[in-house]
Amino acid sequence: MPRRPLQSNPMNNMTGNDPRPAGASPLPADILDEELDALRAETPGLAGQTFLLSCGASLMPRPVVERMHDYLDLEARLGGYGAFAASEERLERVYGSIARLINAAPAEIALVENATVAWQLAFHSLDFAPGDVIITAEAEYGANYVTLLQMQRRRGVVIRVCPSDEQGVVDLAALERMIDPKVRLISLTWVPTNGGLNNPAAAVGRIARAHGVPYLLDACQAVGQMPVDVQALGCDFLAATSRKFLRGPRGAGFLYVRRAMLDRCEPPFIDHIGARWVERNRYELRDDARRYESWESNHMARLGMGEAADYAMEIGIDRIWRRCRGLAQRLRDGLASVPSFRTHDLGACPSAIVSFSSDAVDPRTIVAGAAARGIAISTSSPESTRLDAERRHLPTLVRAAPHYFNTEADVDQLVAFAESLIRRGDG
Repeated sequence: MPRRPLQSNPMNNMTGNDPRPAGASPLPADILDEELDALRAETPGLAGQTFLLSCGASLMPRPVVERMHDYLDLEARLGGYGAFAASEERLERVYGSIARLINAAPAEIALVENATVAWQLAFHSLDFAPGDVIITAEAEYGANYVTLLQMQRRRGVVIRVCPSDEQGVVDLAALERMIDPKVRLISLTWVPTNGGLNNPAAAVGRIARAHGVPYLLDACQAVGQMPVDVQALGCDFLAATSRKFLRGPRGAGFLYVRRAMLDRCEPPFIDHIGARWVERNRYELRDDARRYESWESNHMARLGMGEAADYAMEIGIDRIWRRCRGLAQRLRDGLASVPSFRTHDLGACPSAIVSFSSDAVDPRTIVAGAAARGIAISTSSPESTRLDAERRHLPTLVRAAPHYFNTEADVDQLVAFAESLIRRGDG
């Protein structure tokens, strides 16, 4: 299939960084049927299944798979060093692709193994002292929160949890009141692993900037699903993965570090890529975000992530976001009509992650039964977002996340399956 005309991140259009040729015609506002058919044809994993699990690990499009295959073949023929040397220019372009995706500079991007590694590298590069305060939110992801608890035990930091407002998002007025001179970090999960929440990440960024507090944003579920502009977000760090809505491979992620933070932070561990050994007893850190990288890395996965970023931008992130939201709302409306089924999503502008449960059917039965019908969904345990789960008394939930390559029929198939469970009495 010929490559589509390049469509930039809409946030980049606002800043004059549209990479399309001057005078190029914009793509249609919506993904039309003909284009959708082509996108689905480029997704081998759709053969024989209805895939609604992009919040877990999405399906890679064929160009991403081919890019990785090409590198693996090259490595088989030339060896690891030879393959790297032959691909160095293309690997370098990955930084530019990720930077364009989030409206950053390539020097502000570090390529790492996954979103958790990215988040940990940023978090541990801050020098916490006893009594320092970290503010987080009720929907903070489990992997992040246990790290806060570890820092509390090791260094004596204080964790403050910002409450949610009546819609379930971060209460901005409460956040403003919580900030005092002891606050060392604001840590926010933008789109939690369940609950459909889409936190006001940019508004939190404005508060953080106004008070001079570092702001670490977990954008793991946001990148590839919705527009991400680090300039508008005002974050100092942003952690993301390749494997979810971006549709890249597992084992790849990235960290954005605002240039001004580089002089204030040192990675928790470095090697001779992140720093130069300039004298026997002295080293110098790199002057860009690559100080957070290690020498050994999965170049194949990095190339796949870069290809996935380019692929998403060609389609248009604004178009992806519009379609994801529409399909997710169709699913919520459909499930709401099924007896004993209810959704647990929050916020006025929810994400494409639809969380639901049934009073009559165990969540594992729902997931297993769906799999038997070729529908890919998953469960999400309370431990993933314990604070939110305890506040709302949430059970283990079922997650479904339609992406732009899904059809209305895919969504309706899941709703029909839910209805069949109630008719059969599988509770």
